[in-house]
Formats: sequence, C-alpha cells, structure tokens
Amino acid sequence: MNTPSIVLTIAGSDSSGGAGIQADIKAISALGSYACSVITSVTAQNTLGVQGIHPIPTDMVRQQIESVMDDLHPEAIKIGMVCDKDIAHTIAGCIRRYQPRWVVYDPVMVSTSGHKLMTDDTIETIRRELMPLASLITPNLHEARILLGNPLKDEGEMEKGAEVLGKTYGCSVLVKGGHLESGEMCDVLYDATEERCFRYHAHKIESHNLHGTGCTLSSAIATQLSQGHPLKEAIALAKDYVTKAIDKAKDMHIGNGHGPLWHF
Repeated sequence: MNTPSIVLTIAGSDSSGGAGIQADIKAISALGSYACSVITSVTAQNTLGVQGIHPIPTDMVRQQIESVMDDLHPEAIKIGMVCDKDIAHTIAGCIRRYQPRWVVYDPVMVSTSGHKLMTDDTIETIRRELMPLASLITPNLHEARILLGNPLKDEGEMEKGAEVLGKTYGCSVLVKGGHLESGEMCDVLYDATEERCFRYHAHKIESHNLHGTGCTLSSAIATQLSQGHPLKEAIALAKDYVTKAIDKAKDMHIGNGHGPLWHF
C-alpha cells in the first residue's frame, strides 16, 4: 500500500489563494504529501493587500487540531499566521499534548513593508510558549529584528543572530535573507543538533510575483521532513522547489498587484 506522508498546516486563510492555508496546501500537494489544515483566521485579501481579518474562536482552533491529530496523525506540522495570544496558547497546548515529530514555525510577524502584524502581547506569548516547541523557526530579516532587538545587515550577522535565537529557544533557526541588499540570496541555518551554521546561496530572480514565498518555503520544508529527509537536505530541497515556483511565475499575470508563485 502506498501511503503518503501527512502534513498539517495551521495558518490563516488567504482569499486570493496565494499565501496562507491555500499556498501551504498547494505546496504540500505538489511535493507529493497529503495536506490537512487548521484555519486560525479568515482574511479578505488580494494581490493589492489585506482588506480585513477575522480570527477564528480559540475553541474551534483547538477542535480542528484535535480532529486532525486524533485521526490522521501527521508526521509534520507547519504553523503560519497566529493572530492573537489566545490562539498561540491554544496551539502550544495542543503541540505539548500530541508531540508531533516535526514542527516548522514561520513567525508571520511583519508585513512585506515592515509593519508589525501582531500585538506585543501576542509576540510575547509566542516567544514564551510556541517557539520552544518548534523544531525549526523560519524568520525573515524583519522578524529576526523583532526577536533579537537589532537588525541583521549581512551574512555574518545573520549567522550570529540565528545562533542566538537557536540557543534561546532550543530549536533550529533558518534566517531568510531575501531582503538583503545584494544580487544574491542567502539564507542561514543554525542547526541545533550540530550546533553550527550553514549558508544557502542562490541568485535572486527578478519578479513581482512573490506573494506567499515564506508560507510556501516553510510548508515545503515541513513536507520534505515528513518524507524522511534530514533537516539540511529538507531545506535545500524546499529552497530548490521555491526557486522553481518563483521562476515559473515571474512572467504570469494574476491580479493587479504582487501575484503568487506557481506551485505546480
């Protein structure tokens, strides 16, 4: 019997289909695993921006997680948008209860323009309860700045920052360097098991269609982990997939703003 690995995404819904739950399900499915989902919030958004957001009641978030975990037993969980402290507390409690093999947390704290998307209370709850339960967290440079209290301006500072975060929260950390002012992409992994850093380099692809890149990468990493790949290899495979998805989408026209990747 051919049974695919199962990956659960816990995130917000994107009505335009480019990010959040929708991007996660596309990425997990494209990579050959079975996707299930827990919705933390419903958003009204498109390629031009977010017009509205409605958090899901915490009891329903908990019930969704319990329904999936009690029956499907996913090998990996990807966590995305967590919009308030009560939902963060609920997710943390469920992770402690079910103890999945892999937890990949993409801390969606800041918009592309640099605006905070969470209250300070929510960030504090996430730092205290959620991050120590993660196998891997994947902050971008804006989010790393919030977590560290200072900006990371180059690859050397990214390595130091990733190590500090990894030792603070007891997990591996992938600091994404897409916002570095350079013609080349560099992401930095602090591997908590080996207690050392690794760099992933790639050429930047010029494109206006980058909506959902972080969601897609974290989901792809969780998927590769669920399929048995070691962390460093899972990240390399996921990054290769995202690069191809960006390249395929760069000449597409979906919406009037920043379009999505092409996940297939």
